[in-house]
Amino acid sequence: MQPPLVAVEHLLRSDPFTIATWNVNSIKVRAEAVLEWLKQGQCDILLMQELKSIDENFPLDAFHAAGYEVHVHGQKTYNGVAIASRLPLTLRQKGLPFLDSDSDKDDPQARYIEVEYKQFIIGCLYLPNGNPVMTDGNLSEKFHYKCRWMDRLNQHAAALNMLNRPVILAGDYNIIPDAKDCYDINAWQGDALHHPDTLKRWRQLSYSGYTDAWRALHPAKTAYSFWDYQGGAWQKDNGIRIDHFMLNAEAADRLLDTDIDKTPRGKDRASDHTPVWCRFSENIPSSD
Repeated sequence: MQPPLVAVEHLLRSDPFTIATWNVNSIKVRAEAVLEWLKQGQCDILLMQELKSIDENFPLDAFHAAGYEVHVHGQKTYNGVAIASRLPLTLRQKGLPFLDSDSDKDDPQARYIEVEYKQFIIGCLYLPNGNPVMTDGNLSEKFHYKCRWMDRLNQHAAALNMLNRPVILAGDYNIIPDAKDCYDINAWQGDALHHPDTLKRWRQLSYSGYTDAWRALHPAKTAYSFWDYQGGAWQKDNGIRIDHFMLNAEAADRLLDTDIDKTPRGKDRASDHTPVWCRFSENIPSSD
């Protein structure tokens, strides 16, 4: 017996969904602004960084009341990542795997959380800043930590890519990939966000099969996701693009659109970052 036509259409239907990433710079301070943005129907899944909160202090009740489940990997005062979703998610892991060469396999910094949505694997990350690069004439421990963390990320990204599933690795990368991603790239030469060792690891992620979603759809456009609180950066539009979606081939094939929503950055007590979003099809869209 053949199923009714409506049932077949339901099985074949591909529902687009939207994922956004936003460094909220303290969920305690910014919870109301985040929930206001979510209630406007801006996205289905929100990846948040720099919570500056332990798990127990995350405002779960407010997010649940708004219709979002939340997975949190928090840390007191610093770092912290979370994923809020009105779609059903399955938690895969908190934290990145260590490298085989790591002698001390312990990292107290909460910077990575990973979930599944249907066939999609979604990683929310907050990559270390890495500054200052130099201390007393030598590369600093902060910059070494950034490089090691990126090596761990690249190893994990390559392993995920072997699963032949769509993989989305998004968040605050603290990386300025190109001059088009900065109001004045000369001002950032030697900074950890645009250091040769940082860019080398960014290219390694790309070479392993991951695509910068924004650049894929906007190859020549200049746009920013971060404006410092200092020096009137927001008012002068002296920004940088450091919040990225990196997609493996299976995810890139499903990418429909991407943009940066500047509106939240212009509000009172705003985060210094603003949301970046991507819209995906659940299946590879037809070329017809």
